[in-house]
Amino acid sequence: MRILIIEDDVSLAETLRFQLEREHFETDVCHDGADGLLFIEQQAHDLILLDRMIPVLDGISVLKIAREKSISTPIIFITARGALHDKVTGLECGADDYLVKPFDFQELLARIHSILRRPAKWTGDKPIKFGDISFDTVQKILYCGRDSCSLSAREGSLLEFFLRNPGMTIPRASLLSKVWGPDAAVEDGNLDNYIYLLRRRLKGVKSTLQLKTARGIGYRLEAPHV
Repeated sequence: MRILIIEDDVSLAETLRFQLEREHFETDVCHDGADGLLFIEQQAHDLILLDRMIPVLDGISVLKIAREKSISTPIIFITARGALHDKVTGLECGADDYLVKPFDFQELLARIHSILRRPAKWTGDKPIKFGDISFDTVQKILYCGRDSCSLSAREGSLLEFFLRNPGMTIPRASLLSKVWGPDAAVEDGNLDNYIYLLRRRLKGVKSTLQLKTARGIGYRLEAPHV
């Protein structure tokens, strides 16, 4: 499991990182809302710990933007703002839990486990559509007009990640972590090979979508005039 910590108190953030990694969680840390939102948009984490009073973009704004983008990653607010109306506001904006500082790590850990035990939301088998294609995530079949082709499980996972983040430049590290897993020993060139295969698949069904390279960063899936 991978947890994102968005907390401007560097000492607390590092303490949480240490405690969570001791419990065998993978962690990423950032210290302001703008950077935090960029991490959230990659959808590479299983849960997010979010402070409310952070610089650049406050926690409530980060939460609202994430939910408006239909990002359903569980979010726990960790904040010094403990008034009832603060808690109500946070939960009504889409937080999954609200923990007031100072808190005991064991309580935080219990809340994390409680959220992660929840069954994943069922999204059904409706194909994902973008531009001129649709993708059946169950059968791993790519459609474009009357043309179609079957994808391997890895190709399908990679394409689905792009389709759920259309037009967004996704860092290489995020693609590797999400598709191969954070602990997988993967040669960097493997990603390039699968990008090449996906481009061939798109071309094979005569799609106008383009899988573009952002040099030194990663890749993005674009549709003309979108």
